Amino acid sequence: MNRSSRPIPVDQAIADAPTLAKLAALADASRARLDTVRHLIPHPLQSAVKAGPIDDGTWCLIVANSATAAKLRQLLPSLQAALQSRGHTVQQIRLKVQSPGP
Repeated sequence: MNRSSRPIPVDQAIADAPTLAKLAALADASRARLDTVRHLIPHPLQSAVKAGPIDDGTWCLIVANSATAAKLRQLLPSLQAALQSRGHTVQQIRLKVQSPGP
């Protein structure tokens, strides 16, 4: 295969690679879900919550610490109801505490 030495934009590279395109679509869907429920998350905690992977009806939220996870566990029924009312199919929301960096 003859490859051009010219750089291509990242979005074009993603569109040209089916696997990357699928991953990008899943990341976009996860961010859309977080945008849907962000108003339900208390403002001081919003910066500690990130959209995580979607896998077979399970959506993962990545949280900064166990205290944030504990509070979000109380909100899971509300988050799931809001997602379903907006057409997002979510059977379960999983919380993952982000491990500290090196």
